[in-house]
Order: sequence, then structure tokens, then C-alpha cells
Amino acid sequence: MMFSGICLVTREVGRVRKFYEAVLQTDFKGDDIFAWLESPKGTLSIFSAVQMEKMAPGSMKEAGYGSYTIEFEVADVDQEFERLKSLGVEVVKEPTTQSWRRRSFWFRDPDRNIINFYKSLV
Repeated sequence: MMFSGICLVTREVGRVRKFYEAVLQTDFKGDDIFAWLESPKGTLSIFSAVQMEKMAPGSMKEAGYGSYTIEFEVADVDQEFERLKSLGVEVVKEPTTQSWRRRSFWFRDPDRNIINFYKSLV
């Protein structure tokens, strides 16, 4: 089995899509029901909670938001931190270097999920 991606289910596809387009400096394909970004390592999708419930009634019962941590490896953690601060993202953890030789900072998306921008120092 091989991991192929993650789909964020949200009540506001357009808002979440615009956030990720700004943060990742790219454009998603799709619309306000389903949008996606393909990469060589997997796909990040954003899907409407309303449509999810229509497809599988009851599937959104007790579903939470803000429960994911999504990681992206970047070339320069400190440069990205400054860029995203200027966009007004909600910072959770400023840049730090962990004992396992990874430098990272965390911030939140509109649904309160944590995004980890990191760089391995090995």
C-alpha cells in the first residue's frame, strides 16, 4: 500500500482553498465543492462537508475540524516564517530546531488544522 494524499473536509472550500493557494504559492484545480493540488508525493484535496454528507448520510456526525497536522518540507524555514507572518497567518509555534535535527514552525489554517513547515538539517 502507498499513501497518495489527504482530503480536508470543510464547510468553506473556497476560503480554505484561497488560504492554501496563498500559503503554498500555487493554484488548486477544481471548484467550491472539490479542489485539489497534485504533487509528486501525493494530492492535497479540499472537499465540501455538505457534499460529503449528501454522498454518505451521517458521515459528518461528530466529525471534528482542526484535528490534522499537515507537513510541508521547505527550503528555508525562517524565510517562509517571515513571508507567512506578512500574510497574517496564525502562528502556533515560532521557528525552533528540535533535537532530532529538524527546524520548523507551525501555523493554523482557517479550520484550525496545524500546518508544519519544516527543513531537515541532516
